[in-house]
Formats: sequence, C-alpha cells, structure tokens
Amino acid sequence: MARVFARRSPDFCHEPPKPAAAPVRSRAGLLAALGASALLLASCASDTANFEDVPPADELYAEGQEILEGWTFLWVYTFVNYTKAIETFQAIIDNYPYSDYAVKAELQIADAYFSDKRWDEALSYYRDFGDLHPQHEKVPYTILRSAKCHYEQISTINRDQTSAKEALHFLELLLRNYPYAPETREGEEMMHELRTRLAKNVLMTGDFYLGRDEYQSAAERYRTVLNVYPGLGLDAEALFKLGVCYENLKRADEALRLFHVILENFSDSLHAREARRHIAAAN
Repeated sequence: MARVFARRSPDFCHEPPKPAAAPVRSRAGLLAALGASALLLASCASDTANFEDVPPADELYAEGQEILEGWTFLWVYTFVNYTKAIETFQAIIDNYPYSDYAVKAELQIADAYFSDKRWDEALSYYRDFGDLHPQHEKVPYTILRSAKCHYEQISTINRDQTSAKEALHFLELLLRNYPYAPETREGEEMMHELRTRLAKNVLMTGDFYLGRDEYQSAAERYRTVLNVYPGLGLDAEALFKLGVCYENLKRADEALRLFHVILENFSDSLHAREARRHIAAAN
C-alpha cells in the first residue's frame, strides 16, 4: 500500500476552544462568536494530518480494465474514456514499478492508444515494450500490433506506400524471429495482402509509363513485379506488358520468349489470348 503524507497540523488544532470570558448576550454577538468558531474549526480541519491511500496495484489494474469496458449510451453507442484508463494504468507504473502489474499496465496503455486510433502513441509503447522485455511472451503480439499501427495509416493504392512498407518490415521481423507464435499466422495473411498491394502499386506505375510510351521506365517496373513480388497472381500481366515494352524497344526475340512463357505457365490467364495474337503477328 503506497501512501501520500500531508503536512502535520499545529498542536492547537487538537485542543477544544476555551470558553469565552463572558457570556454572549446579544443575537448579533452570538452569530459572530459562532462564525469565529466555524472559521477556527475549518482552519484546523484543513491542517489536520491527512493520509491519502493509493490503491494496490491489482485494484488499479481492475479499475483500468473496467474503464476500458466503457458505458453504453442509449443502448447503441459505447463510450470509453481511454485517457482516464491510460492514467489509471500509468498510476501502477508510477507507484508500483517493480510489480508484475506494471508490465501488464504498459501493454494495456499501448492497447488503449491503439483502440483510440492514436497510432503513433500506440506504436511507441509497443516498441518500448519489446525493448524493455525482449523475452516476454507478448513480444510477438507487440510486433504484430506495430505492423497494424502502420497498416491503419496506409493511403490508397496510387499514393505513397511508406506505411505499407513499414508494416511489411515488422511482419518480416515477426515471421523471421517468431515463426511458431500464434500471431504469425495472422501476420502471414497480412503480409500477403501488403505484398500484393505494393506489387499493384508498382504495376500501376509501369502502366503510367507505358501509356506515355516510356517503355524503358515501364519495363523496369514490370521486372520489379516479377523479381520482387512473384507468385501473387500478377505474373501473367507483368510478363505480357513487359513483352509489349520489349516489342517497342526492338527486342522482338525477348518479347516472343515472354509470350511463350505465358502460354506455357499461365494458359488460363486473361493475357494468354493476347500473347497468342502477338506470337502470330510476329510470325
């Protein structure tokens, strides 16, 4: 039990007031005397020794969890005071820094920030948790949540993909260091989605250059899709468009080779028919 001690009161506050030398005979005098006594008692009360107890760590933790449950307004909207919950968990860390509840409180603060969509604050706490407790069983969870903090900030597919790349970085860390953790399965699914997203972004950039007849720049993007993001369902499209670039760059033999690869490996794809047409035209 942690305690906060107030300053001691002077000794006279513990002694009853001495009777007046002469009785008060008038109503006005009586009121004045009562007022003076009230002021004296109030002064003493404010100076009386005060012991303010800080609840035990387990009680504070339970209180924080209860706050996170929130309260429902009109049976429809649930309000959660995340700021108050964070303050409650922080009180555990401040008053019981060596308690097991302090470690749990760190994670609860990170989760509260995450639920409140304060991604940067949540990311900071998740990363700090991993740094402070590298052997803790919840580290894989914090890595996955770190990836999600970036994932939630991803823009549309035709915009800057920095957040997607940052999320992918944490997912690769999760899969590399914790391949058998329960969180890894979800991380694998998210990684596939992010890699597909990044591949489509590169493919879209290639299409932009192809539409402007900038075949060399377009070809570089299509090769990136094939070399960096293979096996995501975009190979046939990237091969075909790369072949078109090679045709326009007067590299007909390489273009034909790519069209034949499409027929051999992606005969059921939408681009197989177009590849046959280009092969026929070359002959």
